[in-house]
Amino acid sequence: MDMEHVLNDDCIFCKIIKGDIPSRTVYEDDDYKAILDVSPASRGHVIILPKHHVANVFEADEEVYAGAMKVAKKIATALKKVFNCDGINILQNNGEVAGQTVFHLHVHVIPRYKDDTVNITWKQHDDFDLDKVFEEIKKEL
Repeated sequence: MDMEHVLNDDCIFCKIIKGDIPSRTVYEDDDYKAILDVSPASRGHVIILPKHHVANVFEADEEVYAGAMKVAKKIATALKKVFNCDGINILQNNGEVAGQTVFHLHVHVIPRYKDDTVNITWKQHDDFDLDKVFEEIKKEL
C-alpha cells in the first residue's frame, strides 16, 4: 500500500507509531503497527494502528481500512492459536458516542474466553419499521 505516513504530533497513537512512547509491538509492516493494549479487555487484546493519522472510518481511505482488516485477520488467527481462546471480537469505534476515546483510527482484536467479563452487548429492539430502515439505507447506497 505504501501510504504516505502523515502523523499528528498531538495524537498518542502517532507518538507510539513514531516510537516516542514505548509499546509492545506484536506486528509491524510498512503501513500498520499492532500493539498490546495497555488497558486490555482480555488476555491478548491487541490494537491495530494505521501508520497514517486518520481520525475514523469516515476519513479513512477504503484501502487503509481494508488493510487494517487484513492485519486484524492475521492477528486474530495468531491469538486463537497462541491462547486457544473461545472466540474473537474485532471491534472498531467511530465517534465519542460509539466509544472512541483516541481519535486515530484503530481496530481492537479482543480474544474471548468462556465466562470472561468482557461486555460487548446491546439491547435488541423490535420497535423499528425494518422496511422503512431498509429503504432509507438503500437510497443512500
